[in-house]
Amino acid sequence: MTKSPLTAPRSSCGAGGLLGLALAASLASAADAPPKLVQQFLGKYCLECHDADVQKGDRAFHEFTLPLKSVNELIEARDIIDQLTLKEMPPKKADQPGDEERIAMIRALRDGTVAAYGKFQSTGSRTVMRRLSSREYESTLVTLFGRRVDTLGLTADFPKEKTAEHIDTIGKSLVTSGFLVDQYFQAANRLVETRLGKPAMEPKDWRFNGHFVQYEELQGSHKSAFNFRYLNLYEQPNTDTRQGGYGHIEDFKQGVPVSGLYDIEVEATAMHRDTHYDPAIFGIDFSEPFILGIVPGDVTKGHIHYPQAIEPLLASTVVPDKEPKWFKFRVWLEAGQTPRFIFPNGPYESRASVLAINRRYKDEFKADVGSSGVGRAHILLEGKLPHIRISEIKIHGPVPEKPGSAEEVAVFGKDGFLEGRALEQLYAFAEKAYRRPLNDADRQPIRALYEKRLAEKAAPRQAALDALKLILCSPSFLYLSEITDEKDKALKPHDLASRLSYALWTAPPDEQLLAAASSGSLTQSAELKKQILRMLADERISGFVNGFLDSWLNLRDLGSQPPPREVVRFYYAEDLPTSMKDEARLFFRDLLRNNGSVAQFIDSQHTFVDKKLAKLYDLPEQKTLRLADGFRKVSLKGENHRGGLLGMAAVLTVSANGVETSPVTRGVWVTENILGIPPPPPPDVVPAIDPDVSGATTIRDRLAKHRADAACAECHRKIDPLGFSLETFDPVGRWRSSYPRPRNSKAPAPKIDTTGEFPSGETYTDFASFKKVIRDTREDHFTRHLIRQVLSYSTGRLMELNDDLVIDDLQVSVKKQGLGLRTLLVECLMSEIFRSR
Repeated sequence: MTKSPLTAPRSSCGAGGLLGLALAASLASAADAPPKLVQQFLGKYCLECHDADVQKGDRAFHEFTLPLKSVNELIEARDIIDQLTLKEMPPKKADQPGDEERIAMIRALRDGTVAAYGKFQSTGSRTVMRRLSSREYESTLVTLFGRRVDTLGLTADFPKEKTAEHIDTIGKSLVTSGFLVDQYFQAANRLVETRLGKPAMEPKDWRFNGHFVQYEELQGSHKSAFNFRYLNLYEQPNTDTRQGGYGHIEDFKQGVPVSGLYDIEVEATAMHRDTHYDPAIFGIDFSEPFILGIVPGDVTKGHIHYPQAIEPLLASTVVPDKEPKWFKFRVWLEAGQTPRFIFPNGPYESRASVLAINRRYKDEFKADVGSSGVGRAHILLEGKLPHIRISEIKIHGPVPEKPGSAEEVAVFGKDGFLEGRALEQLYAFAEKAYRRPLNDADRQPIRALYEKRLAEKAAPRQAALDALKLILCSPSFLYLSEITDEKDKALKPHDLASRLSYALWTAPPDEQLLAAASSGSLTQSAELKKQILRMLADERISGFVNGFLDSWLNLRDLGSQPPPREVVRFYYAEDLPTSMKDEARLFFRDLLRNNGSVAQFIDSQHTFVDKKLAKLYDLPEQKTLRLADGFRKVSLKGENHRGGLLGMAAVLTVSANGVETSPVTRGVWVTENILGIPPPPPPDVVPAIDPDVSGATTIRDRLAKHRADAACAECHRKIDPLGFSLETFDPVGRWRSSYPRPRNSKAPAPKIDTTGEFPSGETYTDFASFKKVIRDTREDHFTRHLIRQVLSYSTGRLMELNDDLVIDDLQVSVKKQGLGLRTLLVECLMSEIFRSR
């Protein structure tokens, strides 16, 4: 083996020996250059604040040098590179390196990190074999059985999923406990027995046109006013006092006898939408027609007139004013469930409305309003209380399905269960459930259980249903990626197909994707790209859009800290969280469909709004949009208050606490979710920000005092500027120019100061110029972070240091191609990272 010149023996002589020594000296000098450069740079610009004695921000660089000797040093080097790239270090007031010095330092550190990559391994940049998340589990069952399963509440008692960096697909976080295993069995048993083990039943008819008893404060008034002749809905569901948000059928509390499709006919009227009472009493938009909805209820699961854990919307319609009209719905109900009627866009709280009417309009009534103020019989007889009145209900079902139920066809085929082909039918379903061809080890337990149940005198169909439960509890169903051998790096075709389908559709592979996997062509780049583009164009891409935005932007937590109902009634009355999420989702899908630049996530000239958001944003479209119009793409040209993710109410609400805003909270959100730079943890002993007891100071004033503490200043000078401009939005994303007026004070409302300065020296004056700084100077950081999040979400593991080189290459490639979102997704899903175990 030829020796390196650096190890050539010193005894070499002659011209060749001298040349070798000269070359060795030259190479040794070159090898020493980067460490010297790094040490000189740190000594000149950094050690004054980050040596063994000072350690500002808990950072000390006095022993930092190349080559890097540990993972911690590698992380430190990446952090220094980020700080120098963003020009956040050295601090603005300190001596600054020239561009050549800065670039040379960055280059030396990058070369050092590249050299260190091969030395340090963690999990080997591999995905831990992971189970389906609860969200993926339910979606998979919907796909396999061809019917919604949210009416069953199969995951309602599952342990709450743990996330990593808000992502719910990370293998190491998806723990499988003994309790969860038991829940899987119970869910499989309930699904199979309820949907496939139900007794055959001929359709029945029920009719209800009286005895509509409603509880608590309504009972006496309804008996007095109309002797329970009508079922009245007075408020939106899930209010605080719960007086008329859910309308149940008192004589049908036992629910339907078996799970199935049921036709429900309802005669309903919208009453007094033209009321003369002050609209502010009700907190709703009377220009919009009233909406009637149906949700399931179960008297064994809690109060029938209260919210319940399982109540997905089954159907809804607009109800006309004054004249009764019949409506017909076909809905799915589980055995024991009864239909309950709701008023989704009703008043925010019925009791408060009645109290206000009795207080302000008592002189209009002949009858005594009473001392309690909550009686409403006189209002129903003499007044104009807005509500939906139901006068008759008919129920018919279960409605027969041909050639059989969706579940029957999904499991046994169009001919239904055939005893002579039972195992063949079970194997065919198992292949779909396991997302790959079966082997003998897969077939053996299915066959064994089926034959065991037959030997125990179970009916053949019941034996098959029990074997079906086994399939639904198998690790091959519950887990992803199991064919690829542990020693192999590249995923086998069927594992790759499953990873791709769950990444993009949150569902098992379809026939086309499975065919590509079975032929082996899916591992070829051309076929993989073809499948990716096909799947991105499919409507099922909503699985990715919804799941990824919940993870990346943490929209899953939207509504977890809602504002007080009495302060922001419209937030509840108009179900703003749903509209907020829909805006972000539609914006993402639009960029994906048109391959729009991901820079538009930072700032954009358009967004999507419905009537409710148009009103929240004070856009001109609020005057022309109707609820029936849904969402529309609107131009934001000349509108400096919106544009990009940071102008969306979903982001602004999830980054607040429902009561107040903070530049710190929103600044942390921006640095984590937009720039991908997690802030350092606060010191062990950190002084609290003084509360605004008197209301005389703004949060900015209090933060200035807080930053006077040296322990706090280092982090806050990086975090706070990312949140100052966002103070111009209140906790639910409304634009404002001043803070609320202090209580019990005649002082004017404090003005909001939206100016700020980045640690790197760029300044901004308002929200628009803040976004411009990010787009002009931090677009690459944003793109790299978005790539990292896409890869983490789709592979089921967090990206590691070993992945940075690939991520950097992906960022360069995507930028060369115009930063298109579809391009970014294709590049990520075609990458070695995605295709590796």
